[in-house]
Amino acid sequence: MRVFDVHVHIQPWEMLKPEVMSMVDDPSHANAKSVLSSADNVVRFLDAEGIERICCINYVSPDVMGFTRETNDWIADFTRDHRDRLLPVGSVNPLHEINVRDEIRRVLDLGIRMIKIHPPHQLFSPNAYLGELWQLAEIYRECEERQVPVMFHTGTSVFPRARNVFADPMPIDDVANDFPRLPIILAHAGRPLHGETAFFLARRHANVRLDISGIPPKALLRYVPRVADLADKILWGTDWPSPGVVSPRKNVEEFLALGLGEKIERAILWDNAARLLR
Repeated sequence: MRVFDVHVHIQPWEMLKPEVMSMVDDPSHANAKSVLSSADNVVRFLDAEGIERICCINYVSPDVMGFTRETNDWIADFTRDHRDRLLPVGSVNPLHEINVRDEIRRVLDLGIRMIKIHPPHQLFSPNAYLGELWQLAEIYRECEERQVPVMFHTGTSVFPRARNVFADPMPIDDVANDFPRLPIILAHAGRPLHGETAFFLARRHANVRLDISGIPPKALLRYVPRVADLADKILWGTDWPSPGVVSPRKNVEEFLALGLGEKIERAILWDNAARLLR
């Protein structure tokens, strides 16, 4: 069965703050640094793990994670020779840009296929454009015009300096209303505290989807008990190599072991993402 993982962290790890690196640099990820040292190594790793395509997650978070705006150029260059399999994901942080409109256009012109917004790590609410952070709307407007998906981190974060007051996905209700043609993905389906809200938003809005990365497959039906009701709006993701995620192949095998049926499995593992990210 073909697998499209929309949530893999292929990032410039040298930018990570030491306290963040200490949380992901553990024995279970001993191979991660060598895998991530080149795009060719990533592709070989995907072949070994049985993964056909991935979205390479990046976002600008100098305050919490250490990633600066240069991460966009880094991932564009990293994926340049393998864009059929490695889809670059970038970001614009309006707290760190004077002219957000020009920067989002520059970033998308690099070939970035999706924009990541991480409220607990970027330290603003998804609907902050309704107040003083009005330039945030420029990101949504440009992505809506170009039909570039915006992925929002939803749910809590355990990394130092993260602000979990921004973990609740309900403010994205405003975004979905104000930008109804904007493809929206709720990463992690709100886990662990906001799953019901994420599920509600995906059911309410035609342009909202869930990704189930970061949820242990064995616990999926506990976090998203009505998977079958939203099977056409759920995207597969693993969050590799985040804490607790050892092997993308292992996650796929555990998902298939749930016995949801071939139609649902194909939709989640491949069809939904392939249709969104042609």
